[in-house]
Amino acid sequence: MGRRARLGLALHFGLALCLAALWAGVLAAADEEGNQDESLESKTLSAEDQVKDHSTGTRVVAGQIFLESGKTDSQSKDEENFHSQEEEKEISLDELNSLEMSNLLNKDLEEAEIQSPVLTAIGGTADGEPCHFPFLFLEKEYAECTADGREDGRLWCATTYDYKKDQKWGFCETEEQSNKRRQMQEAEDVYQTGMKILNESSKKAQKKEAYQYLLKAADMNHTKAMEKVSYALLFGDYLKQNIQSSKELFEKLTEEGSPKGQMALGFLYASGLGVNSSQAKALVYYTFGALGGNLIAHMILGYRYWAGIGVLQSCESALTHYRLVANHVASDISLTGGTVVQRIRLADEVENPGMASGMLEEDLIQYYQFLAEKGDVQAQVGLGQLHLHGGRGVEQNHQRAFEYFNQAANAGNSHAMAFLGKMYSEGSDVVPQSNETALQYFKKAADMGNPVGQSGLGMAYLYGRGVPVNYELALKYFQKAAEQGWVDGQLQLGSMYYNGIGVKRDYKQALKYFNLASQGGHILAFYNLAQMHATGTGVMRSCHTAVELFKNVCERGRWSERLMTAYNSYKDGDSNSAVVQYLLLAEQGYEVAQSNAAFILDQKASIVGENETYPRALLHWNRAASQGYTVARIKLGDYHFYGFGTDVDYETAFIHYRLASEQQHSAQAMFNLGYMHEKGLGIKQDIHLAKRFYDMAAEASPDAQVPVFLALCKLGVIYSLQYVREINIREVFSHIDMDQLLGPEWDLYLMTIIALLLGTIIAYRQRQHQAIPRAAGLRPAVPQQEPPPEHQPPQ
Repeated sequence: MGRRARLGLALHFGLALCLAALWAGVLAAADEEGNQDESLESKTLSAEDQVKDHSTGTRVVAGQIFLESGKTDSQSKDEENFHSQEEEKEISLDELNSLEMSNLLNKDLEEAEIQSPVLTAIGGTADGEPCHFPFLFLEKEYAECTADGREDGRLWCATTYDYKKDQKWGFCETEEQSNKRRQMQEAEDVYQTGMKILNESSKKAQKKEAYQYLLKAADMNHTKAMEKVSYALLFGDYLKQNIQSSKELFEKLTEEGSPKGQMALGFLYASGLGVNSSQAKALVYYTFGALGGNLIAHMILGYRYWAGIGVLQSCESALTHYRLVANHVASDISLTGGTVVQRIRLADEVENPGMASGMLEEDLIQYYQFLAEKGDVQAQVGLGQLHLHGGRGVEQNHQRAFEYFNQAANAGNSHAMAFLGKMYSEGSDVVPQSNETALQYFKKAADMGNPVGQSGLGMAYLYGRGVPVNYELALKYFQKAAEQGWVDGQLQLGSMYYNGIGVKRDYKQALKYFNLASQGGHILAFYNLAQMHATGTGVMRSCHTAVELFKNVCERGRWSERLMTAYNSYKDGDSNSAVVQYLLLAEQGYEVAQSNAAFILDQKASIVGENETYPRALLHWNRAASQGYTVARIKLGDYHFYGFGTDVDYETAFIHYRLASEQQHSAQAMFNLGYMHEKGLGIKQDIHLAKRFYDMAAEASPDAQVPVFLALCKLGVIYSLQYVREINIREVFSHIDMDQLLGPEWDLYLMTIIALLLGTIIAYRQRQHQAIPRAAGLRPAVPQQEPPPEHQPPQ
């Protein structure tokens, strides 16, 4: 019986070792790709940020620790049973004495050593004999093969403990394996050199130099180098754009099982770049990329299932993919918030050149910098926030942000103090993490009534950062910040109501504050609302709403920075690079990227064939229109009206214009509908409806008033001509009774009027004769010059 118990324990121990090894491998793979699936409950803070005095039953929501207080009775009973079973197991284990346990462990370790492959020496003086570890060489013990003592760097081992005494040795690898290992090590060194230059410099020339190192490493079959180079060739980043070369590298990476290569190859087949377009192949490669943990592949599949592109539309499948990506994006959001996503539509810039795109002009930035240097506190705070988050044409720079905030804080600005507190609380390469310093700044700002400082102080009391945990004070400060409309305060207040921390659990209040924070654009508010709608917590479960919210979160990931890169490429005149970048983002479901890709293709981008530009542009206008972009819907109408990329179809054009008119109240669509009613294109001709749509267009937009006035003038002329054409003049006059209309003496009245008119004309002409002098004809004629008009004789 005791032997069976020991055997069972050994099996359990071996199984535990296997599971631990498997889990470690999974975690290592996830860390390498940076694409781990991090659920809502699995998010954790750093060790120093975790609350030390939390009891058992805690969980984490959106990067925060919360207590579990809403368990049902059945759940509690199940947990009690589970804990009692665990206690029984622990008691049974305690019954085994320490000697039996140590013997059992030693036996398991011996079996593990026996099962592990034995390294055999190759060549040398002990060819075929097993290597002995550890072995002694030059007064040093080696637990693995070494290249010490050899100039060629080839690995070797001793087959006895004391090499000096026995001189028994052999190689651990063949010459071919040695050459391959050294080559990969050289490639790794070259790759690290290139990455160091790339990460540490901001100058374009240095980045180009870095890619030369990466090119060299890629030629040596270094996987990560090949991934970097292949994308650089695809987008034209610091290397000349070459779709064919990038395709070959992607194919090579795919054969090696690289998720990034699989995703990129799927993109090429989806967009038809360098290959014949095949949505089926694209779906296969996207699926393999997603299975390998590539987040962009997951995002693409989420959008495809959401929109039904190449697959059957499935909200639940889209939810699965989007939630996985959103978990990762939300886990990256820090206290200072994520980077700003700049969405600039090229079509809107062309249609409305004066419209602000959200970008700051270089002259304006320099003006603010001048004001900041002169001591303008508001300029200092504004520039600090711009550099802290990035966006609007300003690159993220924590060093500059810290300097501006420090200047403003020294001048007594509470907002700058609060942001300094956030930077110290979060920590970075520029600002060392310090809860004590952060707390000082938060207290100063909060005492001055600043909502950012109040929210930061609430976070300190919630997590015990520099102060003891105090949920009542945390709730108090969050409420003060929320009352002033600060989104962080609203978010944290919603989280406390959601989890019942410091207050009674109240999902309605949580929903209220999450909605308020989402109106301010807080990404974690969208994330928490998505989780509530996905699980039906506090609201009716809605897959549709959850997917839309998760999609919003996913589009705030680090890959959104390519929107700005693509825009800059377009502004620099590199349309081919811009369109490829926009096409990849369009595959991920970015509506602005879909419309921008269609806009560039509409201008006959040279990267695709001349006959393919309009059909591809039509495809992306259609996808952008399905996401509610008005200009895209009107473009679809134009393409079907004029036959761009498709056959001329007035009825389909009319449908698109009507949708844009009814759903987005577009003045352009209303005007087009008026024109189609006027001409009878795709619809029965109706001048009255045409006038109605023209009037609606003028009411919808002041810019449409002039075109509408001209169209109505033309419509009036057409209506008059049509009316005259439809009636018979003789028939009309034959039905007119002049005696009844003007009286029995109407002819006398008419003759009197004619006589008066004739007398007036005669009198006028006589006066003209009297005004001309009789001697006018004796004047000498002026050669080559006509007399003034008023002196010309009447004809």
